[in-house]
Amino acid sequence: MKVMLVGATGLVGTQVLQLLLDDPRCQTVVAPTRRSLALADTHLINPVVDFAQLPEAADWWAVDAVICALGTTLKQAGSREAFAQVDHQYPLQVARLARAHGAAAFVLNSAKGADPQSRFFYNRVKGALEQDLRKLGYPSLTLVRPGLIGGDRKEHRAGERAASVVLGALAPVLPRSWRINPAEKIAAAMVEAALQPAPGVQVIEADRLV
Repeated sequence: MKVMLVGATGLVGTQVLQLLLDDPRCQTVVAPTRRSLALADTHLINPVVDFAQLPEAADWWAVDAVICALGTTLKQAGSREAFAQVDHQYPLQVARLARAHGAAAFVLNSAKGADPQSRFFYNRVKGALEQDLRKLGYPSLTLVRPGLIGGDRKEHRAGERAASVVLGALAPVLPRSWRINPAEKIAAAMVEAALQPAPGVQVIEADRLV
């Protein structure tokens, strides 16, 4: 299969990329990024793009499946508008263009509590993206909804680190849905959903990612 990965430089995306490159079922990985990846592999195509102005006619859009691990935080984005652009508009445009070029499966790293009617802005944006993706007609759509993601990030997130310590200590008594979801578990679930796409809409909740 030929698989597109957006968000290849993030905590989950880096693990997805390596899993795809190591999997014999995946012949080619197309990973568009803002800056060139520090990785060379004969199975990797790495177009450097501006996600605000994606090239609609590029031949590398022709893939079998798309994995989206693209995302930011409100603090990093700087405003609600900028956050919505990265976490809603960019993934949706990628999904539209890939579908127009024949992609049959889309896998999204969403969030626990994603709901277009949520009173929380973050969950509302994630829910709106899920809602819009359902309208694109993908034969296979998988929505992965992790809670707190565990792993070593390149950037410092004090709030997440503190929450990780607390949730890690309480893990034995917490329901599975509230435990930390390791990045490698999320990545593995996304790769499997892309390489063995199930028909219709599949939702993988946090309790399946422990």
